[in-house]
Formats: sequence, structure tokens, C-alpha cells
Amino acid sequence: MSKRATWKNRAFLRGAAVAISAAVAFTCATGTGSAAEETGKHDATQRALDALERAGMPGVAAEVSGKRGKWFGSAGYADTATKRKRTAADHLRAGSNTKSFVSVVLLQLEAEGRLSLDDSVERWLPGVLKGNGYDGTKVTVRQLLNHTSGVHDMVSTPEWREYINGPGFLAHRYETWTPQRIIGLALKHKPDFEPGTGWNYSNTNFVLAGMIIEKVTGNTYAREAERRIVKRLKLRETTFPGTDPKMPAPHAIGYSKLYAANPGPEIYDATEYNPAWSGATGEIISTTGDLNRYYSALIKGELLPAAQQRELLDTVKTGTFFDYGMGLIVRTLSCGVKVYGHDGIVWGSLTSTATTADGKHTLTFHLNGDWLEDGKPYEDVFEAEFCAKG
Repeated sequence: MSKRATWKNRAFLRGAAVAISAAVAFTCATGTGSAAEETGKHDATQRALDALERAGMPGVAAEVSGKRGKWFGSAGYADTATKRKRTAADHLRAGSNTKSFVSVVLLQLEAEGRLSLDDSVERWLPGVLKGNGYDGTKVTVRQLLNHTSGVHDMVSTPEWREYINGPGFLAHRYETWTPQRIIGLALKHKPDFEPGTGWNYSNTNFVLAGMIIEKVTGNTYAREAERRIVKRLKLRETTFPGTDPKMPAPHAIGYSKLYAANPGPEIYDATEYNPAWSGATGEIISTTGDLNRYYSALIKGELLPAAQQRELLDTVKTGTFFDYGMGLIVRTLSCGVKVYGHDGIVWGSLTSTATTADGKHTLTFHLNGDWLEDGKPYEDVFEAEFCAKG
């Protein structure tokens, strides 16, 4: 399959909860320094943003934090009708960056002795994973968080694509589905593999993880994340909207082709929808600055004890261009730099954050369009910021 086809297929399959971007795989030695961090220049990053606009994206915004301070760059528009520019204040739907927050909550609960990552799903959610080849006694919390559970991805099911992508999105965008109902879509399909024997990105894993947090604490995953992470780090623009479809101001319009099976030229305003569709897999709203602060703090070890920090960074091979930890994507770039973060795609929004191994050089960028077919200009943003000389 071509790189172009791989990107398009992933974006279609991940649809509403998060597509992990697919692009060029790099095999090289690892490092911790990065070019822009040393020079303080971001010319290459700006050129990469401009290239995304030329590739057909309505707008793109990027913010960098590092030892030389902050930098913001943009291309295109927050609103193509009024020609309003992107700003660092724009709120954005951060999609599967939510997964990282959920993982941190569970790792903190482990540190408190309230659960173990090696607990079975059955222990906390009796009878939820059962039948059609599923056995919750054999699937662990750890396997949910690193996507080695074998549980089928609800977003890749025909039922999901019919109901909430394409014309289905316009008909059902404001509906509320419970986590149990969403999991039911996945469990109609047999497991992808025996637990622990493979890797497959499955949004269903984090629906289950969110339910486990609620069972352990008596609170929703959102309330626990707000208390343990958002308030602690003073992420003032980061929220879990629950079922509220509206975006806080200011925000870019989320332009979408709705992940239709055969999209035409039509582009829709998908800014508003019920975030419960994404839930623990992709609910969060944030800003580029808040996401930079969060991932920098996380990788610096400000949120987890040493033992849990090691578990967070304990990666598995995915067979793709990245490794995966506990709700964490680890890219190794062409220059040898490793960066840690996550990607998140929901209707009308594509967000990525990456930080160096010391947490001192962090990039977040956001596209307010969701139909990018070629992953190379997307991955080029990481390459430009962390590898290019100026």
C-alpha cells in the first residue's frame, strides 16, 4: 500500500475518535537534542505549515515552547469565509490526546495502590468483555493502555461508519450514546488477536479504561483528570465538555468531509457535535499552549512517581513508524531525535503534540480540516521543528 493510501485509509478508519497519522518510517539512532531548540529559529517549521495550507488544509496553527521561549506560527484561516487568522488563543478539539490523560490517571491510581496495570478487565468490569471470543479475565489494564488487548476498534466497524460518518454525522451528531452502547459496536466483531500477542490501535480500549476509572474512584474519568492533572498544572483552557456540543471562544471552524466512504468536494462545518461520541478516547478541548505545558510536565516526571513513569515510557513495537507506550506515541525522527506525545483526529480537527525526551522542547500543531490524504506534509512539521537547521 502506498504512503498516500495508508494515510487515507487510517484517516477513514479512525474517523471520529482518532487516527494515528501514517507516513514515512525512519530507522536511526536516537538522540535528545533538536535543531530549533539550539538555534531558536523556526523558519523550517513555518515552511512546513505553509505546505499544509498548499496541500488543501483550511488552516494550521503551531506553538513551540523551549529554553528560548515560545514561538507561534500559522497558515491559512480559522474561518475561510471571513479570512480570520489562526491564533494561539484558539481552542481546539484535541482528540486522542485524551488517551494520555486517561493513562496518567490510571498510573496515578496504581501508584496509590488502588489498582494494578496487571489487573484484568473482568476484575473491574465484570461481564463487559465476554462472548464472541472475548474473555475479560485474559485482558489487562496494561493491554488496554498500550493497545495490545486485541479488542476490536469500534471506529473501524461498518456500523460506526454508517451511523456517524458521512451523512450519518449530520443526522446523529447531537445524540448521546453511553460507553456501553459504543463498546457494543466493537464486541459484535471478534477480537483482532489473542491478548498480548499483537498490536492494533483500538479506541474501544480507552472507552473501557474510562469505565475502569469510574469503577475504582466513583468519579468519571473526566472529573479525575481535571482534579489530578488540569488543576494541578493550571491548564486553564483545558476542559472535558461531556455532552456539550459547543466550543469555547475563540476557536477555529472545524471543516470536514465527514469521513464519507467516497467524499466529494463538499466541505461541512463540523465544529459542533456531542463529545460523548469520543468520550475517553477523544473528548478533550484544549489549546496549543496548554498541551505543550501538559506534555512537557508529563515527560519531565511532574505527574508520576518514578515507577509509573517507567511504565508510561515502556513502549511496544507497533509495526508502524512509531512505538507506543501508555497512551503515548513515540516517534524517532530522521535526525535521531525521539519525541513523545500523541495525535488526535476528530471531525474537523487534527492535533498533534510532541516533546523531546527531557521535556524541554515541545511542539503542538492543529489543523482545522480532516481530509489530508498525504501524510508526508504532516510528518514534515515534526521533522522541520526538531531536525531542520533554522
